[in-house]
Formats: sequence, structure tokens, C-alpha cells
Amino acid sequence: MANYQSQFSLTTFSSQGKLHQIEYALTAVEKGDTCLGIKAANGVVLATEKKLPSILVDETSFNKCAPVTDHIGVSYAGMNADFRILLQKARKYAINYKATYHDPIPASILCQEISTLVQEYTQSGGVRPFGVSLLMAGFDHEGPHLYQVDPSGSYFSWKAAAIGRNMVNASSFLEKRYSEESELEDAIHTALLTLKEGFEGEMNENNIEIATVGSDGVFRVLAPFEIRDYLSEVQ
Repeated sequence: MANYQSQFSLTTFSSQGKLHQIEYALTAVEKGDTCLGIKAANGVVLATEKKLPSILVDETSFNKCAPVTDHIGVSYAGMNADFRILLQKARKYAINYKATYHDPIPASILCQEISTLVQEYTQSGGVRPFGVSLLMAGFDHEGPHLYQVDPSGSYFSWKAAAIGRNMVNASSFLEKRYSEESELEDAIHTALLTLKEGFEGEMNENNIEIATVGSDGVFRVLAPFEIRDYLSEVQ
């Protein structure tokens, strides 16, 4: 009976020492669109599938990559609504940091703040864990950064990472193809090839999204015509 109750209680450990609600949140992430990040020598690439719920949805109104500041951006796998809330929180943290210290927030500090918020939602009554994992890309005075934040509040720094539906195959592909010496252009090609491995149907500029942050410290989401040009190079 106690173990049954622990499946529905956020603050009660099961007899196996698990919080089942966090595992359910991770399941929501695993069912999300594949998303990956690759850290290059001179920047970071985020690439993700963008499967629309209906052909009637305007693809320009649905974004999987978004800027937090000029030099930091995020993408996700999981629940879109939860991502939107965390994105708003991240932007507020960045604004408050800039107002306090008169300096752009480092990617590592922002990642710690977001992961702390996410973790608080795993131990508080009346709330549920966020059903989303984030990949955060940034470039600051220490160079390029790629972080992953999970629903448990854990965060990791990666050279290359994949989350979402096809994360196992994507991670295996990245392990074989990743090179620390690769430039940003090479990382974009690797990201597209990785997505292509488990992609259902034909990739085009409307069903994938790519964003980069380079040594100029500017996070930008690639326009459809840019994605189309890169796709023509890898097909």
C-alpha cells in the first residue's frame, strides 16, 4: 500500500529509494522530439526535430530553440508548456544578474540557477516535476558551453549530448563522429547527420530547427533557407 501511494506522492520515496513522479517526468522527456547539442572548438550547435501536432499548425508559431540572452540559448525535449515557463524564469535570472553585477550572466551560473529551481519542484507539495529536459548552449569569457538539465534537477556539462525519443541511437552516433577539433560548420553537418539517423520521413527546413552560438557571443536560430542549404550538403 505504501509503495502504491509513493507512485502518486512527489515527496515520498518508494521502497526502492525512488521518486516515481520524477521517473514519469523522464518518460515524458523520452517521448519528446529528439534534440541534440554539439560543442565545437569555436561555438555550440543545437539541433532538434520539430514535429508539428497537425499539418494545420503554422510552423512559424512553433519554436524549439529560443534565446535566453544574447549569448545563451536553449532547446528541449518534453512538454512545450513546461519549457516556456523555464525559459521565462531563465530570462528573469539573466536580467536580475545583469542589473546586480552589470555583466552578462555566465552560462554556468544560469544553468545552476535553473537546475536549482527544477530540483525544488521535486520536493515541494502541491506541484509536480517539470516534464522537460533542457540543452543549454552558451559562449562567454571561458569559451563555449553545453549543459543538460534534467527533471530531477541534475545538470551536466557535455561535449555532445542527445535527449528525447531517439537519444540512445543519437548518442551512439555522436560518440563515433564527435571531434573536439571540429569547427562550427562541421558540427552543424554532424548534427544533421545525427538527426537523420532516426528521423521518420524526409527532413526539411520546416520539421527541424538549428541554432548556434559562436565566438562572436551571439546566439541565433538559423533561418529556413540556411537550413535548406545545409541539408543539401549532407543529403
